[in-house]
Amino acid sequence: MFEIADRVLREIDAGHAVVVATAVSITGSAPRTVGSSMAVSSSGAVAGSISGGCVDGALVEMCDRVLATGRAEFAGFGFDDDAAFAVGLACGGRIEIVAVRVSTADAASAPIIAALRDAAAGRSARVSLVTSGDPSRIGEVVTSPDGCDGLTVFTDAVETPATFLIFGAVEFSVALCAAASALGFAVTVCDPRSTFATRARFPAATEVVVEWPTDYLARVDLDERSVVCILSHDDRFDVDLIAGALARPVAYIGAMGSRATHAARVEALADRGIHDLSRLHSPIGLDIGASTPEETAVSILAEVLAARSGASGAELRARSGAIHARR
Repeated sequence: MFEIADRVLREIDAGHAVVVATAVSITGSAPRTVGSSMAVSSSGAVAGSISGGCVDGALVEMCDRVLATGRAEFAGFGFDDDAAFAVGLACGGRIEIVAVRVSTADAASAPIIAALRDAAAGRSARVSLVTSGDPSRIGEVVTSPDGCDGLTVFTDAVETPATFLIFGAVEFSVALCAAASALGFAVTVCDPRSTFATRARFPAATEVVVEWPTDYLARVDLDERSVVCILSHDDRFDVDLIAGALARPVAYIGAMGSRATHAARVEALADRGIHDLSRLHSPIGLDIGASTPEETAVSILAEVLAARSGASGAELRARSGAIHARR
């Protein structure tokens, strides 16, 4: 439910009741992942999608019932059901959904609303809901295992946004900052030139830093989810940045430059005793024919997502097995 937290909160804060339907189990082929949500408000507004369209119509009907009765519901939709084609699910998978009503008028909604506010503010959040075992407790929020014997509980959780560092306030960085922010990253742009590193150029950034790049890299907190993209193309510090990033436990390190530039960097790193460059993506990005800054941003982000998930980056038609990896 946290992927649509901001839209759900807008409806709740306007005084509307909202039913949030969340995918708690997926088997076989399905277009979305566990935790995907769709919300229907008493105002008539709809946000999000669980199936990518194929069962969303049936989910609206389910949400309307929960809005009217206030009783949470659990349901499954799948190709193996007699009614599968009636709701349009023909992809062969099965999705199980829990739908709960959330309203400021309902005290039981308070933990959900608090968690939604945390998620919308970029903080970590967690909600555990009963999905089966006792029909009278479906949709109940639980805060500990105590009293949950015989119940199935689904926990929806979101972490704080992963850090996405962009070094170099160049035009490619403008597009990459906007695109990475749209994917939920907390983007920081760092450049020593105050003329280029401005909030006006990077309105989507969480932070714009005017500082010598290696100094900033040395002091910033990074973890195994962090992304470092070096787009500066500046001989004064690019090799130092790559060396510093390789010494950190980050998910992705990419550096922009030609093959000749990359070869020169490899030689410079070798002179420092750094030979294992398996974590370095250089030249940065996937081969999708990108040229413009916006296209290049897509190329880079596609590689970032593939690297974080361990995916191959190959065309889906060239692969077999499940399309969506189960997280």
